[in-house]
Amino acid sequence: MAKKERPRPEKLSVYLYIPNIVGYMRVLLNCVAFAVCFSNKTLFSLLYFFSFCCDAVDGWCARRFNQVSTFGAVLDMVTDRVSTACLLVVLSQVYRPSLVFLSLLALDIASHWLQMYSTFLAGKSSHKDVKDSTSWLFRLYYGNRIFMCYCCVSCEVLYIILLLIAKNQTENLLNVVVSTLTQISPLSLLLALTIFGWSMKQTVNIIQMKTAADVCVLYDIEKQQKP
Repeated sequence: MAKKERPRPEKLSVYLYIPNIVGYMRVLLNCVAFAVCFSNKTLFSLLYFFSFCCDAVDGWCARRFNQVSTFGAVLDMVTDRVSTACLLVVLSQVYRPSLVFLSLLALDIASHWLQMYSTFLAGKSSHKDVKDSTSWLFRLYYGNRIFMCYCCVSCEVLYIILLLIAKNQTENLLNVVVSTLTQISPLSLLLALTIFGWSMKQTVNIIQMKTAADVCVLYDIEKQQKP
């Protein structure tokens, strides 16, 4: 007796997966947030952070309803990278030197793009598969959800705090950070905690970029050695 094939989902149904709908909501929230980022910083912060938190919601929905899709994964990553990039551009207009935030933007995009491409070259199914890495910090970041969550949340919260505490659009970044840290307050403690998590995330980004670049180079060497 011939085995019945599972019905193939229509293209439209994938677009309408619950986690993908959550992804569309995140995009919409970010669009509204950045439309008011200078006129209403509080509303921007609430909308932006809510969109960021929905990143965990769409992942839960994908697993809960068995609606994991490549499109959803790409949508999720693109939304994360673009929203962070836009916030870094906004901060580059508020603080001096602006090159600090533009450099962070370049590092974030380059490291994640290289990691995805090297994953494809290595034939891995996930860019989070770094068990063969020689860096303990890199393995810890992708292997421990709590540590990864702390680093990612720290980055986004730090950027939001910097936007909220800026009084004008010509602030000196170092002066504002030092001034806030020297004040004994819950804000200074939160700032210190986020700066540590942020520094871990940037270190991971550098390691990730170097590791991924090595994979690309080794692929080229192996390709040249083939007859």
